[in-house]
Amino acid sequence: MKVLIATAIYPTAENPAFGSFVRSQEQFLRQAGVDVDVMVLRGKNRKLIYPKGIVELRRRLEGVSLVHAHYAYVGAVARTQWKVPVVLTYHGSDAMGVITPRGTTTRKGRMISAACRSLARYCDAVIVQSDQMASKFRHGNIHILPHEVDLQTFQPTEIKEARAQLGLSLTKRYVLFAANPAIPVKRFSLAQDAVERLKVNNPNVELIVVYKEPQPRLALHMSAADVMVFPSYQEGSPNIVKQAMACNLPIVATDVGDVREIIANTFGCSICKPDADLFALRLGAITNSPFRTKGREAVQHLSGPLVANRLIHLYEQVLQRRSHARLLSPQTI
Repeated sequence: MKVLIATAIYPTAENPAFGSFVRSQEQFLRQAGVDVDVMVLRGKNRKLIYPKGIVELRRRLEGVSLVHAHYAYVGAVARTQWKVPVVLTYHGSDAMGVITPRGTTTRKGRMISAACRSLARYCDAVIVQSDQMASKFRHGNIHILPHEVDLQTFQPTEIKEARAQLGLSLTKRYVLFAANPAIPVKRFSLAQDAVERLKVNNPNVELIVVYKEPQPRLALHMSAADVMVFPSYQEGSPNIVKQAMACNLPIVATDVGDVREIIANTFGCSICKPDADLFALRLGAITNSPFRTKGREAVQHLSGPLVANRLIHLYEQVLQRRSHARLLSPQTI
């Protein structure tokens, strides 16, 4: 089996975190014995990378068993051909709409996400990240398969060692915000407001923002921090939450995507209404008496090898259906 992974998000030297989950999945598939090729759509003009991708796709199809596309726009590129099956992974906004700074979706955004979802009926299989995402689809061969966690990269490091490597203070209380503050859906303002309230009673608390670090350095920040704040408006199955769990880092988060399913049964992690005072209260309970969780136990089922095996099984089902359809085709009689 040869799989062509098509994506417009993939790590670069300037931003090693960009699309790191796609590369991680690629690596675990390779380790499982799958022959993987990767087609990354890149260019200064984002609007032009898709028509260029259509041409590139045809050049790369020789010997390919199926195409696995990430995000709906790339899925549309992949489905311009019918030579091989297409598996499409939706990641969040392409299925549920882009969130504005006010936490809403625009009419245009809803129309775009509806168009993205309509593509599902033309794909051989569709992967979504959570039950919430699956509920948005009325048609298509839908499978809920969250991205894996690299448990080798994301594992606990002793807090003093992690802080020493990062040059952080041993006496401060660090609240980690691990996302780009400029992305509206991440709701950075709520994290800021909550931490400012914490500082009134404990000036030793500091908010640290990390979002362009390589994965090993991100894991170090998770071991160095006392708690992670995750106040998003909307998510699919946020990798950052699963990675923090793998590092046994306490988490205070809004009830989005599959976050409740991942963290709710782990002591030291909590779901919180999007209110700065409530977030400050939950964060303060942790920063006042820091501890580590047993979150790593809760994400073992999302280890790289296990998710890769589930993905390979899905690929095999798709290829078997395609083979069966060809046998039944009148052209073969």
